[in-house]
Amino acid sequence: MPSTPAKSASKGSIPPIGRRVHVIGNSATGKSTLAKRLAVALDAELVELDALNWLPDWVGLNDTNPDELERRFERATRGDASVVAGSYTRFAQRTFWARLDTVIWLDLPVPLLVWRVLRRSWRRWRTRELLWGTNIERFWPQLALWRKNDSLVYWVVTAQRGKRKGMRAAMADPEWAHIRFVRLGSVDEIETFAATVEAGLSR
Repeated sequence: MPSTPAKSASKGSIPPIGRRVHVIGNSATGKSTLAKRLAVALDAELVELDALNWLPDWVGLNDTNPDELERRFERATRGDASVVAGSYTRFAQRTFWARLDTVIWLDLPVPLLVWRVLRRSWRRWRTRELLWGTNIERFWPQLALWRKNDSLVYWVVTAQRGKRKGMRAAMADPEWAHIRFVRLGSVDEIETFAATVEAGLSR
């Protein structure tokens, strides 16, 4: 499936990706990094779905209180301009996809994602980085592939096929015909896309 290139836009005009954007993909694809760049370029609010989902001690609203999670998603995306980072596709489709202009799908190769997960998790664990203000990631469980619920490596490897199937189904679904889907399949494509949007808005 070919990627859709971004087109430039004159300063002050609505860019080709619109004003409501969702950056989606597997773990460690760089969703937050790209979303931050686009939010700055579009002068839009950055919405981190993980920050809305995770409570202290890694309690996820997606498991414990999905109704509250959907309320949080709906409230956070009410504005005229927002760039959303994170997947949670089922919840996102129910709460804010009807208002989206663009979905940017980061579809990077699994070996790269495994390396990124391990490198990121090691750094976070060594520095005791607080994630979403409440939680600290552990490194060693990522290697325990037999502990499916604890290992991001297991998740990255096993979730890829389902995520691709789900995104292709969404792209073909008439319900989402109003959305422009952009698939970026490499680090270079992501950088080119971000730089094109930034350059177009700076003119």
